[in-house]
Amino acid sequence: MEESVSIVIPVYEEEESLPLLYKSIKDVMEGLGRGYEIIFVDDGSKDRTLSVLEEIQKKDGNVVVISFRRNFGQTAAMAAGFEYANNDIIVTMDADLQNDPNDIPTLLEKIKGYDVVSGWRKDRKDKFISRRLPSMAANWLISMVTGVALHDYGCTLKAYRKEVIKNVKLYGEMHRFIPALASWVGASITEAETTHHPRKFGRSKYGIGRTVRVVLDLITVKFLQSFSTRPIQAFGPGGLVLGLAGFLISLYLSFEKIFLGQDIGGRPLLFLGVLFMILGLQLVVMGLLGEMLARVYHESQGKPIFTVKKILGR
Repeated sequence: MEESVSIVIPVYEEEESLPLLYKSIKDVMEGLGRGYEIIFVDDGSKDRTLSVLEEIQKKDGNVVVISFRRNFGQTAAMAAGFEYANNDIIVTMDADLQNDPNDIPTLLEKIKGYDVVSGWRKDRKDKFISRRLPSMAANWLISMVTGVALHDYGCTLKAYRKEVIKNVKLYGEMHRFIPALASWVGASITEAETTHHPRKFGRSKYGIGRTVRVVLDLITVKFLQSFSTRPIQAFGPGGLVLGLAGFLISLYLSFEKIFLGQDIGGRPLLFLGVLFMILGLQLVVMGLLGEMLARVYHESQGKPIFTVKKILGR
C-alpha cells in the first residue's frame, strides 16, 4: 500500500492564489490514488486569505486550516504544519503558485530511497540581481558550512519522512536549513529538479535584505551543529589562548619590573596583557554558562513557537 501524504503550505496574504493552488493539488493527489491531507497554515494574514481557506475547507474534508493569531513567520508556520500532520510523508510548498504541484509525484517517487528530497529550481523564474544571485551565494555558503551540499536551500518544495521531520525542532527562521538540521539526526538527503513558475499574483514577501538574516541564522546553525551539546569547546580554547597570552605578557613585564627595575605602569603592553586575561576569563565563563544552558535546553520540555487561534477540520 502506498504511503499517505500530508501537504503543508504556509500562507501569508495569498487570497488570489489559493483556489488555483488547491484545485491543482487536489487533481494531482487524486490522480495518484494515495491517502492525503492538505494543511494550510495561515500566518496571520490581513486580507481575505482565511475566508478563502474556510470556504475551501467546508467543501473538502481532506483540507485542514490552521490560523495563527498573528504573523509568526514561515518557520513557525512550517513547525505548526509538521506538528499537526498525520501521514507518513510530509511535503512542503509555497502558496504563491511558483512551486508546481505536478512535481509532487517526482518527490514521492524519489523519497522511496531517502528520508528527505529537496527541490531544486534549476530554471528559476526570479530576478537575477535581487533574488537569484543572493540565493546562489547563500546556497554555496550554507553547503560549505553545514557539509550538506544542495543547489537550492531556498526552495520550499521538499518531501520528508514523518519520523525524521518530527525530530527536527525549528526556531527563529530556520526553515531554510531543515535539510541540514535533518542530517544531524541521520537523515539521508537527495535532490530533485522541480519546475518554477513566475509569480502570478501579489508580490514576494522576501527581499535582498534577508541575506543578512541568512548569515546570522547560519552562524546559529553551525554553532548548534558543532557545539550545541558542548559549548565549552567553542569558547574554551579561545579563552585559554587569550588567558595564556595575557599571563605570559604579564610575567614578562613582572620580570622587567622586579629584576631590571624598569617602569611598566604606562606601557601599552601592560594593558594588553590585562585585557587578554580578562577576555580569556570571560570566554571560559561563557563556555561554562553555555554548558549549563545546554543541559537545561536538552533536558526540559520544548516551548512552542506559535499559538493557534483555531483549527478547521479533523
